[in-house]
Amino acid sequence: MIDWFQQTIVDTNRLRLFCFFVFFILAFLFIRFSVRMIRRQVKWWPGNITPGGTHIHHVVFGLVFMCVGGIAGLAVEDINDGWAALTAAVFGVGAALVLDEFALVLRLEDVYWSEQGRISVDAVFIAVALTGLALLGLSPLGLNDPSSSGEDTPLGLAIYLVISLALSIICLLKGKMWAGIFGLYVGIFAIVGAMRLARPESPWARKRYPAESKKMRKAVRRESRMRRPMNHAKRRFQDLIAGRPDQG
Repeated sequence: MIDWFQQTIVDTNRLRLFCFFVFFILAFLFIRFSVRMIRRQVKWWPGNITPGGTHIHHVVFGLVFMCVGGIAGLAVEDINDGWAALTAAVFGVGAALVLDEFALVLRLEDVYWSEQGRISVDAVFIAVALTGLALLGLSPLGLNDPSSSGEDTPLGLAIYLVISLALSIICLLKGKMWAGIFGLYVGIFAIVGAMRLARPESPWARKRYPAESKKMRKAVRRESRMRRPMNHAKRRFQDLIAGRPDQG
C-alpha cells in the first residue's frame, strides 16, 4: 500500500490533490452530520453559532479556510512537502463548507433545507467527480496528455478544442449535465449526449422543440420512462447522504 501511494500519488505530484480530495469529502460528511443533528435538535450536539443573535452560516468559515489554505499553499515551494499537503487539506475543508451552501450563495436566501437546496449537493457531487478524475490522471480535453502534445499542430489542436467544447456545451444545453462534464474528459460521452434528444425542460428543447412536435413528445416519454426513475434514485441517495429537504 505504501509503495502504491508513493508511486501513484507522490511520484506523480498528486499529493496535494489527494489531500484536497480526502478532506473535502470528510468535511462535507461531517458538516452534513452536524446540520442534521442540529435539525433534530439533539441535546448532546452543539447548536448553530449565533453571536449576538446573528446566525453565522458555515459558508463563512469555508471562505476563511479557503483563504488560509490557498494563500499558505501559494507560499509553499515544494509541492510534495508536508506543508503543501496540509494547506491543500485546509483548502479542501473550506471548499466543502462553501459548496455545501452553494444554493444559499446563489439565491442569497436560506434555502438549505428546501428543494432548491439540492443544488448544493449536486455541486458537491460534481466537485468530487471532477477531483476524482483529476486524481486518476485525467485532464479536461486531454490538454496535459504528453502522448498527443507533440503530435498535434496548433490548428489541429484548436479545431479539436472547439469541437470538444461545443459538444459539451450542447450536452449542457440539452440538460445532460453529467454527459457534458464527463465529455470534457472522455469525448465519447459528449458525442453521445449531443446526438441524443434533449430533456424536455432543457433550454435546447424549449427553443428547438415545438410543444406538440414529435421530438418533444418523444422527449417527454423518454423522461417519464427513463429519467424519472433515475432522478428518483439519485434523490434517495442524496437524502441518505445529506438529509431530506422540508416538504411543502
